[in-house]
Amino acid sequence: MSYDDCYIQSVIRDVADWPSPGVTFRDIAPLFQDPKALHIVIDALCQRYIDSDITHIAALDARGFLLGGALAYKLNLPLILVRKKDKLPGPTVRQEYQLEYGSATVEIQQDACKADDRVLIVDDLIATGGSILAAATLVRQLGAQVAEAAAIIDLPDLQGSARLQDADIPVHTLIAY
Repeated sequence: MSYDDCYIQSVIRDVADWPSPGVTFRDIAPLFQDPKALHIVIDALCQRYIDSDITHIAALDARGFLLGGALAYKLNLPLILVRKKDKLPGPTVRQEYQLEYGSATVEIQQDACKADDRVLIVDDLIATGGSILAAATLVRQLGAQVAEAAAIIDLPDLQGSARLQDADIPVHTLIAY
């Protein structure tokens, strides 16, 4: 593990038994309070994609917006907001997905991307992969390709990265627990 990876991991806060007993929540909020850590994360992701053929960044509501906005700005790319149901104006497409404790729905605007676009989907972490798979379904429904999914954290025991790879979505994360 590199110094940068260790530094990022040292800033992320573990919250035991939240949101339910037995769960350790990986809280990235302290990362946004530490300018050095935030620079490391954004710079690492920008370095990966600076010379890529990605045409759009799709960021998941809400923590993914923080990363996606910074990446879209630094890479000079359009940002697609993947929002919770009924939060976007105008015509949208939506996709329901399963959570550990129920279901949720995300949507994007119908004009967010089109055929021949190559989209990077960004979120804070990959757990079960459900929200990123739902976002990928929407991007593909509009005719675009999913180039990769990126996150700060991978929780490989929950099999989300494996599910994404099984759906032909390459995965890049900075650290894993």
